[in-house]
Amino acid sequence: MNHSSHSCFPGPRSGVPPTYEMLKEEHEVTVLGPPPGPGPVTSTVVNIRSDTVVPDHIVWSLFNTLFMNPCCLGFVAFAYSVKSRDRKMVGDVIGAQSFASTAKCLNVWALVLGLLAIFGTIIAAIIIATSFRP
Repeated sequence: MNHSSHSCFPGPRSGVPPTYEMLKEEHEVTVLGPPPGPGPVTSTVVNIRSDTVVPDHIVWSLFNTLFMNPCCLGFVAFAYSVKSRDRKMVGDVIGAQSFASTAKCLNVWALVLGLLAIFGTIIAAIIIATSFRP
């Protein structure tokens, strides 16, 4: 084993090797035997599935349902998001992906149409306000 010191930081102390203390620790390990008593040994197994993650877009759908809901697209997207979450809980990944894709498409359209409506209203209000000035 090579105990040479290498300086990582240049500076006034770069030529002085750092001081290290060799620490020796003793650890006691107790070997545990079988559990006491004549009862059977029980164990709990938790199965965690590592399936592909399918985003269900439920928060986005809820936002669009509450705030931007042109042509009820936000509500329909929310329904598809719930269907996607249900399919994911059952284990049907393909069905969950299909419903999630539809919910995402509806959310995009609801967002775009909602923003166009907001900006259109603001621009119309500005045009109307400036046209009535003397």
